[in-house]
Parts: sequence; C-alpha cells; structure tokens
Amino acid sequence: MAVNDSLAALSDSAFTASIVTYSVGVVGFAGEYAFGRRGRVARTSSEQTTVVDGGSNRTDTATVTTSGPGQRLGVVGLACTVLGAGLQIVSLVLRGVATDRVPWGNMFEFASGVVLVTVLSFLWLVWQAPRLRHVGVFVLIPGVFVLVYAGLKLYADAAPLVAALRSYWLVIHVAAAIIATGVFMLSFVVTVLYLVRQRYERGVIEAGSMPRPVAALGPRLPAAAVLDRLSYRTVAFAFPIWTFAVIAGAIWAESAWGRFWGWDPKETWALIAWLVYAGYLHARATAGWKGVKAARINLLGFFAMTFNFLIVNMVVSGLHSYSGLT
Repeated sequence: MAVNDSLAALSDSAFTASIVTYSVGVVGFAGEYAFGRRGRVARTSSEQTTVVDGGSNRTDTATVTTSGPGQRLGVVGLACTVLGAGLQIVSLVLRGVATDRVPWGNMFEFASGVVLVTVLSFLWLVWQAPRLRHVGVFVLIPGVFVLVYAGLKLYADAAPLVAALRSYWLVIHVAAAIIATGVFMLSFVVTVLYLVRQRYERGVIEAGSMPRPVAALGPRLPAAAVLDRLSYRTVAFAFPIWTFAVIAGAIWAESAWGRFWGWDPKETWALIAWLVYAGYLHARATAGWKGVKAARINLLGFFAMTFNFLIVNMVVSGLHSYSGLT
C-alpha cells in the first residue's frame, strides 16, 4: 500500500510541535517549582509524614502551594502538558492513517508512544492529587529528552510494516509493552525523587542540616512516604501489563517461529526486567528491604527496560532485529 505523504508530513509536524509544547511546559512547571511557597497538608490527610525542622516535630509533605506568578506558571505548564499530549496523539494517529497500520511498528513510534503513556499517567496523577502538579518538571524533562533522541536518532520514515510484523499480535503485544514501559518510566522518575527527598529528610532528622546535593530540590519535593507509595503503586499497576506483554510475545513467537521461547536476546532481557520488577514487588513486602533498598531495585528494573530497548534493538543481533524495528 502506498503511504500518504501529506498525512505523514503532518504527523511529523505534530511530533515536532509536541516537543516544543512540552518544552514550554517544562518552563512553566519549573517556574511553579521555583516560585511557589512550600505548604502543608492538614493533619487529617493521608499524605503526611513527620520530619524535624528547627528542632521541633511537625507534619510536612513539602507540597508546593502557589499564588500569583507561581500559580499562573503552573497552569501554563499543565496546559502545555495537555496540549503536548494531544499533539502526540494526533501525530501517532496521522502516522497510522498514512500507513494504514497501527502506529507502533518501529523504535521511533514505540518511543513516542512510551512518552505519551508517561505523560498521560502523570496527568491522571495530577487529577487525583493536584498538589503534586509542580513535580511535572521532572516528568517532562526526560520525556522531552526521549522525544528529541527519538527524532534525531530513531526516526524512521512512515512506511508499511515489514512482513515479519504483519500480525494482529503486533497490536496486542507491542501495545501492552508501550503501556507498561510508559508507566514504569513514571515510576522511575518518582523513585529518583523519592531518593532525593528521603536523603533530605534523613539529613534533617539525623544530622540537623540539609545535605548539600539536595539542598535545592529536597525541601520542595513531596514527602518521601508519598513518593515511595506512588512509585510502588505505579509498578504494581504496570507489572501485570508487562507480564501480559511477555506472555503475548511468547504466543506470537510460537505462531511465527514455532516455539514459545528461544532465549533470543530481546526475550531474555524482557524476562530479566520482569524478574527485577517481581523482585521489587517482593522487596516491598519484606520488612528489611523496604524504602531505599527497594527503590534501588526499581531503578535497576528500568535500567533493564532501557537496555532492552536501546542496546538489544540497536547493537545485539537476534530474531527481533528488523532493521531498527522493535
């Protein structure tokens, strides 16, 4: 089938516009983060934790409340995030229509889909807890980086699928992988913020002074307990989807290659990532491995996901090597 070049060009334009819009959103969220004043949630809130400030105990979630310029910049950041997500959706839909296939048939489209899921997950989080809006700067920065990298290094012209990918399992397997990876990416960001905030709280409680590396970020981040809970819940949500993606991939492999599992490099690293995240969830249920130790396992899980996407796809040769396709 011939590709509709006009729609493909519009898709690329929407993709570029989404990067620009997200970048403006980064500025808006950064302004809210910088100019908002730190506030506290009522004691009846479940999002509270106790830290020491100036020698006295108090309940503090380090939630940023804003008025004036901070509030307006936060609204701009959120509006740009919504608009950027809309432009990404338009980009993917137009590419799908232009090629008459699902728009996740190569690494470029996969990366775009992952960022879209991450952003939509963050928007859902903000809808549930508006006080967390200011952390959007830490979500959009890696999102913009991934999109720029995808546009510069992973870009592929809109084209029909290669024969090996023309299966309804592409719709099922890769869609599940995109959703899981996008949510895992959000969990990765939240976990990094948790480690920063946890170091701040530990420094305030134990040393009575703020650690220098987190002096700028720590006080304004949500409480470590809140971030820890969010990172766990996002992994708990994404893990069954990733499990389904691995199973669907095995079923597709049996249909395409006559075996469910062949220890192909991509299959192997998908299993490694699954085992690491399973270990994280188990660690959360083990008293001695909660907190920082479990968070490090979570980071290791996303490293395995990233290695599988970049190194295995681009460097290692295997049955999943379709000239840069996922």
